[in-house]
Amino acid sequence: MTDMTDLSTPSIRRFHPSDAGVRLVCFPHAGGAASYFFPVSRQLSPVADVLAVQYPGRQERRKEPCVDSVTSLADILAEELLEWADRPLAFFGHSMGSLVAFEVARRLRQKDIELVALFASGRAAPSLSRDEGVHRRDDAGLIDRVKELGGTSGGLLEDPDVVAMLLPAIRNDYFAVETYRLTPGEPLNCPLVVLTGDADPMVTVDEAQGWRDFTTGHFELHAYRGGHFYLDTHAASVLERIRTHLTA
Repeated sequence: MTDMTDLSTPSIRRFHPSDAGVRLVCFPHAGGAASYFFPVSRQLSPVADVLAVQYPGRQERRKEPCVDSVTSLADILAEELLEWADRPLAFFGHSMGSLVAFEVARRLRQKDIELVALFASGRAAPSLSRDEGVHRRDDAGLIDRVKELGGTSGGLLEDPDVVAMLLPAIRNDYFAVETYRLTPGEPLNCPLVVLTGDADPMVTVDEAQGWRDFTTGHFELHAYRGGHFYLDTHAASVLERIRTHLTA
């Protein structure tokens, strides 16, 4: 296993380097970090070289300024991922990560790099922006939202030092998502697989269905029982679905 600090490019973490014929790039949720995808990398390394994106402003990049725009972040990552495009690329994004992955995919397509698949999880279609004002809440209100969604261990959020470390990235990312507006453009041409929880307060199944308009390729939608982090409960099923597409 490559050590987490053994970096090839600033934003990419490669926990289990693989000689597989496809690279799966994983984009974290708001406030999330590359380490969330360590288990994904371990499980899928036989079929994919899994790359996890580490946004600025968290974990070992916490001293770097956060990027508070989905499109600006996509500009940075698209350029960086050109260095990893010597193999076919597939993207997986959860929540905010779905928007970032989509915008990066659009930029790579302009350079004649088409994904072999885009997996968009826990996010309404890019055209359905929703500003709930979470980024404008005070610190307590922001933490309440994180607890409600269940993406971080509740015990960690009782530790003032941990909260102080996490809050800047969380607030930044909610601002980026809530101020995102789709720029019109051509749809993708790759298979688009949308995954969602049927009780997710962030996205309804109908809103997830809206992703259909964003590819001319194969589209499918899968709803799992659960909320925003249905992934944690249904990890085996989700990973098997990804594995099936990557080896088809």
